[in-house]
Amino acid sequence: MNKSSFFIIGQHAVIEALRNPKRKVLRVFLTEESKKNIHRKNPNKNLLDNVKVYFKTKKELDKYSTKENLLHQGYVAEIEHLDKPVLKEFIKEKDDITLVCLDGVTDPRNIGSLIRSAASFNIDGILIKERNFPSDSKLMYKAASGAIEYIKIFEVSNINSTLKNLKDKNFWVYGFDGNGKKNFTDIEWKGNNILVFGSEGFGMHQHTSKYADFLVKIDISKKVESLNISNSAAIVFHHLSYLKKKS
Repeated sequence: MNKSSFFIIGQHAVIEALRNPKRKVLRVFLTEESKKNIHRKNPNKNLLDNVKVYFKTKKELDKYSTKENLLHQGYVAEIEHLDKPVLKEFIKEKDDITLVCLDGVTDPRNIGSLIRSAASFNIDGILIKERNFPSDSKLMYKAASGAIEYIKIFEVSNINSTLKNLKDKNFWVYGFDGNGKKNFTDIEWKGNNILVFGSEGFGMHQHTSKYADFLVKIDISKKVESLNISNSAAIVFHHLSYLKKKS
């Protein structure tokens, strides 16, 4: 079955797509300088082997990024979607799993930044509602800076039923909420855990919060009302990564 293709832009997004053997890259559009840079960064492997390469000026490449007001940096690629991972199969194969669940988060830049942080700190996967995932967004791929190639994204039809099923399979669900009674650093973070982050402005849906075993918060200065979701997530992911290294 043919998969639909779409365009991504930016140095890291394009180079990491080329490095990923599971990613089908149909065409790349490069400036002469960006081609040299790919070879400089990957001296032991020709990433452009078996890929159709078209040379363009920076101005010619602008048409791929002006609508979103993004910098292409001399890199544009047409790629196909990766095969979707199956959550049921994935959780059979691992122990001490940490998953992130995005409840109502739709902004591509925030999703991309969060993907980058999750991959940086070895989060096992991200759960997101199918219709909220901007799967071919140039903005998301640019914000993820290539990290989308290294993390499993599970697109689910219903967040609440997914959380319920995972709770039945020995997962603890932690909802991040400014009104949570406990600071997240006071949790031991053992076993299988799901970290639920709600949308900016609205937080978790009330019905979704009922599936949380615990509501926890990030302790911040009283002078500041809240943190951006991608910043909040990065703080949490770093702390969990630190605890795993210590254990």
